[in-house]
Amino acid sequence: MKLSEELAWRGFVNQTTIKDLSLLDGQPISFYFGVDPSADSMQIGNLAATMMVRHFIDAGHKAYLLVGGATGIIGDPDGKANERNLKTLDEIAKNKAAIAAQYKTVFAGKDFTLVDNYDWFKNINYIDFLREIGKNVPLSQMLSRDFVQARIGADGTGISYAEFSYSLIQGYDFLHLNREYGVSLQVCGADQWGNSVAGVDLIRRLDGHEAHVYSVPLIVNKATGVKFGKSEGGAVWLDDKKTSVYTFYQFWLNVDDASVVDLLKIYTLLSKDKIDALEAEVQSNPGARAAQKTLAHEVTLLVHGAERTASVERVTSVLFGGEAFTTLSDEDIEVLAAEIPTVNVGSTVIESLVTSGVASSNGEARRLIESGAVSVNGEKLSSDQPIKSRSLVKKGKNSFILAK
Repeated sequence: MKLSEELAWRGFVNQTTIKDLSLLDGQPISFYFGVDPSADSMQIGNLAATMMVRHFIDAGHKAYLLVGGATGIIGDPDGKANERNLKTLDEIAKNKAAIAAQYKTVFAGKDFTLVDNYDWFKNINYIDFLREIGKNVPLSQMLSRDFVQARIGADGTGISYAEFSYSLIQGYDFLHLNREYGVSLQVCGADQWGNSVAGVDLIRRLDGHEAHVYSVPLIVNKATGVKFGKSEGGAVWLDDKKTSVYTFYQFWLNVDDASVVDLLKIYTLLSKDKIDALEAEVQSNPGARAAQKTLAHEVTLLVHGAERTASVERVTSVLFGGEAFTTLSDEDIEVLAAEIPTVNVGSTVIESLVTSGVASSNGEARRLIESGAVSVNGEKLSSDQPIKSRSLVKKGKNSFILAK
């Protein structure tokens, strides 16, 4: 499948300055994709764009992956109702290193060049920048941006000169990369369209070169109609310290039937034949959730690797699939301990239910046991007893306690 066909089938066609997408099927193009270090991790909204970048790389195009050390110092104001709080240089350095490491994980084994816009901004002369760049950016173009109008309107909070100038800085990134590396295409998230076309205009005005932007569409949850990528606890991050591997896996495992096929196309590298087969299974046997299991496996494998993916799959099978608790390794137990209440071996089942908050009182705990709603390592109880070894206590279908 040609790249233009692949992008269309996977749902990656969105705003672009390219009039004929067959341009992407020809000679290799040098392109760039950037992430600002506003946090010490990308989240799954960024991951959608990086998956699209992966297809560009696989088609033979040359990737420059940018970590925005300079733009991160200011902070992108687009979509923000108020001024951002500036991050310290130490925070930005830490965040840059974390995002660069995630690039290397997601694009492992692929050819790309990592760049940081701080490298070309740190010694730039302000007067020279205004003379060469600022003189060639119409103020009307900057004032027309939706976020600027919202911030300076009657109900707006106002905008600083620094944040107002953000698109000027990003536009210069494109110009610099075009001059230094022949980069003629920026691949970006849908929310970066305005900042990106500023670079196209700057390249045309200053050097007379043709450059283009290709944006990934906003991923929307079909069931709710809202932006995809949020869980009840907030954003879903690639960093396991911000979103545990187990929670990450469960997020994908629990996507709805209406969205799962689209998400397989966007977030995995599975072939059309494989995804078509999973789509047919969603229709014929939705209860098996084969598509969701495949999606969770593939995305977790990409972000967290084979060993940790296998571990959360084993834990999930024990909690929800009837697999014996004794099959879990010590490492699996540690994964489980981070996700569910824990009690000490030696506690009684009633004590475990109450101290973990699964039951509100000894009386309620006793009634749960007597009604057959409580099991230890898969064996239903009829009366209270001490827990003598490492065990999994389960109440109903979805409440668990680990004794360790």
